[in-house]
Amino acid sequence: MKQTAENTRPEQMRAADTQKTGGNMISVICPGCKKKYDIDEERISHRKKLIARCRICTYRFSIVSPIYEVPAPVEAHKSTRTIAVSLSKGGVGKTTTAVNLSAGLALAGFKVLLVDTDTQNQDGYMLGVKPTAGLTEYMLDETGAEDAIVEARKNLWLLSGGKSLGGVKRLIDRKNFGGELTLAEALSPLESRYDYIIVDTSPGWDPLTVNVLFYVQEILAPVALEVMALQGLVEFLKSLSSIQKYRKGVSLKYILPTFLDNRVDSPTAILNKLNDLYGEYVCSPIRYNAGFADAPAFGQTIYEFAPGSPGTNDYQDLIRKVTGDHRL
Repeated sequence: MKQTAENTRPEQMRAADTQKTGGNMISVICPGCKKKYDIDEERISHRKKLIARCRICTYRFSIVSPIYEVPAPVEAHKSTRTIAVSLSKGGVGKTTTAVNLSAGLALAGFKVLLVDTDTQNQDGYMLGVKPTAGLTEYMLDETGAEDAIVEARKNLWLLSGGKSLGGVKRLIDRKNFGGELTLAEALSPLESRYDYIIVDTSPGWDPLTVNVLFYVQEILAPVALEVMALQGLVEFLKSLSSIQKYRKGVSLKYILPTFLDNRVDSPTAILNKLNDLYGEYVCSPIRYNAGFADAPAFGQTIYEFAPGSPGTNDYQDLIRKVTGDHRL
């Protein structure tokens, strides 16, 4: 750490955090990279202000005497958004939504991690990648994040699922305390790398799904426009309310109607019912499109397989809704 004396006004430069460490030594922490330096207090005691430059990041900062506690840096870290694509009923378009939401955010320039918590491992298939390791190996400490996470597209990374997730469920079940936080403990250290972490869940209600809801902040619930899916949403919300008694930080943010077919009347009637019951949460619907069924066979997203199609445009509307940026 290089030091020079200056008479720069305090508000023009960020001051370092400092604290006594015993004797005449004080600890100085660079506001830029958080590198800690131990220096002799006598070197600054006779000066009103000392300007230092960090040897690691070259950031210039002030050391003020007398020593006092400074406020947190103004440049607050933007937190990663964690979103579960979840509904206990199957066949509603969860994986299609998780993959195309993630791909759309990546195309918009965001760094996205897609986490597959389903034993069917369909996310990797839809993206055309075959990871040799994934979520199971990472959570069981059999491999590190660098080997478990694969880059599926520019700005899009995948932590894949698969049949081996049964081992993770057994790990959760064996814990006498805190089993519901197992996934959160594994994924939280990764958050600083990404703008969004999208978690695709399996149908039903198992320990891993509970873990997902104890980790994410937001829930996007795809609801096929059919009577049984609407009933599934009601049951899912009942189960969610039980989780919220213990985890206040998770909430339903979006309801995404899927499989809208304007050629028949019943989906439109169910969409109207959804809007009546949950209007503030309901997104623009995803229209039925044959491309959704065909794209996975080619390992492509809807943006790659059918650009400009109604399905692509509908998921682009979802990207605008989630990001709050209508310019995308």
